[in-house]
Amino acid sequence: MNDIDAITLNFSPGSLQLLNGILAIVMFSIALDLRLSDFRRLLHAPKALVVGLCSQFIVLPVLTFLMILVLQPRPSIALGLILVAACPGGNISNFITHRAGGNAALSVSMTAFATVGAIALTPANIALWGNLYEPTRKILETTFIDPVYVAITVAFMLILPLFLGIALNTWRPEASARIRKPMQWLSMAIFVAFIVLALAANWTFFLNYAGMVAAFVFLHNALALGGGYTLARLTGLSEYDRRAVTIETGIQNSGLGLVLIFTFFGGLGGMAVVAAFWGIWHAISGIALAHWMSRTEAAR
Repeated sequence: MNDIDAITLNFSPGSLQLLNGILAIVMFSIALDLRLSDFRRLLHAPKALVVGLCSQFIVLPVLTFLMILVLQPRPSIALGLILVAACPGGNISNFITHRAGGNAALSVSMTAFATVGAIALTPANIALWGNLYEPTRKILETTFIDPVYVAITVAFMLILPLFLGIALNTWRPEASARIRKPMQWLSMAIFVAFIVLALAANWTFFLNYAGMVAAFVFLHNALALGGGYTLARLTGLSEYDRRAVTIETGIQNSGLGLVLIFTFFGGLGGMAVVAAFWGIWHAISGIALAHWMSRTEAAR
């Protein structure tokens, strides 16, 4: 078995462009639930939003770094965990928050704000925490993450469809209402199908190395969910808002993570397997948590 730090996964440039397009469709479908008034309302009462963003971009990266210091995984696995933690909330977090009986509007807004913030905060967090841990620093020393390219990628893949969806929902609400549900189900089906096909193309690698990352991903995801809930509770958010912050912190945009891994790190094995396994596991853990939470109504 080859060293996981040395292998690279099969992922063609065409597949990368396809993934970009799929993530853009997913973000557009999410934005169909948003209007500009949602953002104005949050700006008048921003506490829950600020707590959620702090949980996403500060608490989770700190917990990830502490976990890496204690467990000391292989360098490519460690950098994969850091990269996933640096990404904004995942696209299915809004659906899962709704199923959990949490504040879905807050969840959608956190996804939107985190996506915009990811232009600067994602590469900054990767550089900060990756350079603080010597084994991952060595990988970053041979890698150049172009912040301008990251900004352009995030803008076209996530922010542009976000604004297009908001614009359609604001000025053509009837059309938005007609396509909202079909678009949401279609986008998720396409995304899942793409992940399945990508795994199939790299099935031998995934089968050989998934066991090496599984325990790290399980623990990392538990820390994300627990850290989000703890911060929300310590800051006095209602249970209704706590559920949104918890799920938004524990559901990461692993699709964006894969784009960054194959764009800047050449599909480095440990990083790619971590992001792919995260993409599977966070959906399972999130849906299970939502089912458990939904048994009781959240106090607002």
